[in-house]
Amino acid sequence: MKLSARLRSRIKKSRHSLFRYGWKITLLAIVVGSGAAIFLFYGAWAQTFDMKKVGEMPERNTVYDVDGKIYSRLAGANRLKVSLSEVSPLFVEAVLTREDVRFYDHKGVDWRGILRALGHDIGSGSAKEGASSITQQLARNSLPLGGRTLSRKLLEAMVAFRIERQFTKQQILELYVNRIYFGTGCYGVETASQLYFGKSASKLNLSEAALLAGLIRSPNRFSPLKNPEGAAMQRNAVLDRMVALKSISPAQAEEAKRIKVTTHPKRLP
Repeated sequence: MKLSARLRSRIKKSRHSLFRYGWKITLLAIVVGSGAAIFLFYGAWAQTFDMKKVGEMPERNTVYDVDGKIYSRLAGANRLKVSLSEVSPLFVEAVLTREDVRFYDHKGVDWRGILRALGHDIGSGSAKEGASSITQQLARNSLPLGGRTLSRKLLEAMVAFRIERQFTKQQILELYVNRIYFGTGCYGVETASQLYFGKSASKLNLSEAALLAGLIRSPNRFSPLKNPEGAAMQRNAVLDRMVALKSISPAQAEEAKRIKVTTHPKRLP
């Protein structure tokens, strides 16, 4: 009799435990299954894009005179492509500091950066903190991924993973600095350097490099031609971040900040 009572008690407890934990297990299975389905869907969608398009950047065709000097440029994107070795290391450091400090550590998506940006946005009650890695930015500036939606962000991440498998980090960085828009109708750091400062990107000083890096998120709003004060604020924010990351010393940052934002625009032929 006692044995039967104990058995019924155990069965009752087992049923209670099954009811108690069963719905949690079911919910977990649904979440995991949904996540896997989303990953597979967007992963398959990302496979439909031609990675050759990432490396294709139209330039304006150049016409040379009889002496081999540039005579004019024909229709096309206002872009002068250069290799990464032809870009000032100061600009490379500034752009990594500004846009993707863990560029060499992640595989296309900086999950830590996304969580940090999400926490900042929640805390500030806004959605202003950037979270896209350099690879993600390259993806959306190279391919027709759609508008600013959650679906686009998921597709962007999957395409970024493909880019990281297809190209080396140095290649990605070189493509990025040549493709990104710097305002005033110019694309790429060489074009921007020539337009705003009248010099090659290889000759950018710290102040100029930080200023150009500060333009990327809002190039028209902070154009040094139209808004030198705003451009200086963005430059200084980049310099402060470089100090925080020990890329430069506080003295170097203060010296760069003291330089007045003056442009020497050079009309490209």
